[in-house]
Amino acid sequence: MRTIRVGLGDRGYDILIENGILAAIGADLKQRAIAKRYVVVADSYVAELLGGRLMASLAAAGVAAELITFPRGEASKHLGTVAELASRLAQLGLDRKDALIALGGGVTGDITGFLAAIYMRGIPFVQIPTTLLAQVDSSVGGKTGVDIPEGKNLVGTFYQPRCVYIDSSVLMSLPEAELLNGLAEVIKYGVIYDAGFFRFLAEQRQAIMARDLGVLEEVIARCCEIKGAVVAADEREADLRRILNFGHTLGHAVEAASNYAMAHGLAVGLGMVAACRLAAGKGIFPQDQAEAVCRLIADYGLSTEIPLEFSAGQIKSFLKTDKKTVGGRPFFVLPTEIGKVVITDAVSEELIDTVLSH
Repeated sequence: MRTIRVGLGDRGYDILIENGILAAIGADLKQRAIAKRYVVVADSYVAELLGGRLMASLAAAGVAAELITFPRGEASKHLGTVAELASRLAQLGLDRKDALIALGGGVTGDITGFLAAIYMRGIPFVQIPTTLLAQVDSSVGGKTGVDIPEGKNLVGTFYQPRCVYIDSSVLMSLPEAELLNGLAEVIKYGVIYDAGFFRFLAEQRQAIMARDLGVLEEVIARCCEIKGAVVAADEREADLRRILNFGHTLGHAVEAASNYAMAHGLAVGLGMVAACRLAAGKGIFPQDQAEAVCRLIADYGLSTEIPLEFSAGQIKSFLKTDKKTVGGRPFFVLPTEIGKVVITDAVSEELIDTVLSH
């Protein structure tokens, strides 16, 4: 088992990574004594796929637990879902000595974390991410929240989990589209922080796409190490943590323009390509390195061109309500070399238009 510690003092927590750990979670939670009772929150698909295995693990360890569900998909990530789930918790008599378990992908983790942060003004929660995207990114760091019509994740909190359990074996049943959805976030870490990891991703592409669990565990662990280190240094995104938004400025805008029909990771991939082109256009990122990033994204089967049905004007309208926009000016994370980035709002409207019309 690999254990990575997110160093946040008395709010720090472990990320446990192991093939088959799902069966051992009950015993581990019993030992950690985080709560007297748990409510597992999952979408309808994951509840059917993995809910029984988790509930069996909890029951075998003598851990009291209930399972509640909500409809699958980003369309459920809104305040109405949170209100409905909060009512379910109240009906079950959940109190401050109890805790939630998020079993699922990024949507489930975001909803459950937000619910935990606000139910009875805060109860503990645990993350069990079941998609690659959630395992390498959204389950770590304490960002929670939901969407509103004006934009993605505009209502939320910073609220850290008590523990994160990552079972690499669940990726074997992950649909191909969901694997691709997570790979954009994986590539992101190489571009923003670790050139050696970027090279590793290029060299191990076939093994990763073939779902070699040994290689995937290496990938997941390195991503969690980077995310954990960044979060420990800047939990609330005052400075360093903003580098994790590479690809997310335009990516979120494209995702919103699609009315969230486009998967988050695919939108982030498009955003990373756009960020590389912006950086090259500003003359701060060598053209050959920009091409190398775009090539790796394409090699992993991710699109590199924004669909024609989304106009530049439409995408730019969503930039204005993005959390990364300050005083009406969007901030971009732009690479200066593979492994290093800068955060800047010094990007001209003309350059944005040029990249969006690429």
